[in-house]
Amino acid sequence: MARIALAGFMHETNTFAPIKATWQDFVRAESFPGLTQGTDILDVFPGINIGTGGFIAQTRQLGHTLLPIAWAETVPSAHVTVEAFETMSDLILQGLREQQPYDAIYLDLHGAMVSEQFQDGEGELLRRVREQVGPDMPIVVSLDLHSNTTQAMLDLSDGLIAYRTYPHIDMADTGARAARYLDALLRELSDNSSFKPAKARRALPFLMPMIGQCTMVQPTLGVYQELERLEQSLPGLRCLSFTPGFPPADIWDCGPVVTAFADNQDTADQAADALYHYILAREADFVVPMLAPDTAVIKAMQSNSHKTMVLADVQDNCGCGATSDTTGLLAAMVRNKAQNCVLGVLVDPAAAAAAHEAGLGAEIELAVGGKLFTEGDPPFHARWQVTGLSDGKFLCTGPFYKGVNANLGPMAVLTTGGVSVVISTGRMQAADKEMFRHIGIEPAETKILGLKSTVHFRGDFTDIAEDVLIVEARGAFIDRPEKLPYQNLRPGIRTSPLGQPFLGPRLA
Repeated sequence: MARIALAGFMHETNTFAPIKATWQDFVRAESFPGLTQGTDILDVFPGINIGTGGFIAQTRQLGHTLLPIAWAETVPSAHVTVEAFETMSDLILQGLREQQPYDAIYLDLHGAMVSEQFQDGEGELLRRVREQVGPDMPIVVSLDLHSNTTQAMLDLSDGLIAYRTYPHIDMADTGARAARYLDALLRELSDNSSFKPAKARRALPFLMPMIGQCTMVQPTLGVYQELERLEQSLPGLRCLSFTPGFPPADIWDCGPVVTAFADNQDTADQAADALYHYILAREADFVVPMLAPDTAVIKAMQSNSHKTMVLADVQDNCGCGATSDTTGLLAAMVRNKAQNCVLGVLVDPAAAAAAHEAGLGAEIELAVGGKLFTEGDPPFHARWQVTGLSDGKFLCTGPFYKGVNANLGPMAVLTTGGVSVVISTGRMQAADKEMFRHIGIEPAETKILGLKSTVHFRGDFTDIAEDVLIVEARGAFIDRPEKLPYQNLRPGIRTSPLGQPFLGPRLA
């Protein structure tokens, strides 16, 4: 059986966001685990919906020996600092030197990392790894569905295995698929030591809004159904992936990409071309309408259903690099006198501290939110009652964050009229019911539930929702790519489905 080195370095970079990712952000944990090294990786990750967790479980079943090195991730934000990128890269490279000998390498990466010095963070890390281990070492990589998959990532790896669901309920499954892919590759190499999989990459000519990438509905649902059909029908096709991309990354390679790995070049090209043209023919279907905050709140208030109306505050999603502290939707809820209405989770450490100091049941005058994203709506001032307090520690049970021990620091529920807002100290996308339940709110019992999330909330909240309304409130994550002030895209790519092409920084 083989000896396989394992490492992970994950970040989704919104280059338009106000907060950068420092080394300390990677070290500490808020949602997914922070910096984890050595054999601790084998203890921490099994049972968590993360690629590394699935890879470990599947590799153990296959009988291979794992050589864990280091793993780190932090919430999406602006650029990864030089210190953070270099420190983590050095940990991985040093570990690869110390763990020799090994037969293959598995890397758990995101695909949309931008550092202060490199537009293609993953490509640069792979370049350094490949330079150290040589051209013949098998390197297999799992990627996020939102990867901006570059030619360098393709050239420097022997397999790119991407998530197929958004919400990402298949992250662990993707790690398991990567393990099976690598196992098959190693078996092939044992019979033919010179074997190299043929590769193909096709970049789509338009940017795809995040809300149009949800795999629970069309058109993206159909894309992955076609992908699986092609995988099953083309002999010799080892892996086919589609990464719709992460639009708020102002880099040359931003955008949707199809990649294929096969036994021969004709099969790789055939698979990549087929899926590319399938997607291109449906370009117009990736446009999803959004509602103004007041319009969404009023529509939700008019519902007569016993189920919850879910309002997605998609542009203030920290899972896309936003601050999760804007107040546009909150103000609309209060302004329209909504009842049995909850918004979460809004990041405001000072407000959480003030609520804890005042105590449960106290009434306080307080301005919440609007402190991190200063281009958004101002802090929302009201007289609040403190109706819930917690230490921010809870075990996630939903399909996206499953198994994660969250630690968001002091949290509070502040209520004014019929509107309550869940306040946190740390940042975490509102994608798990336990974020509310642990502090005394049962999501299914609310009439209106506002969630600072773009798509991941659907994994755990769809079952309680009468309807989901997409809200266009202000935030640091702009989900209309055509509105972003790009400077570095490749010329000619359309900045929205059927939209205008990017002509360059001086002409755009």
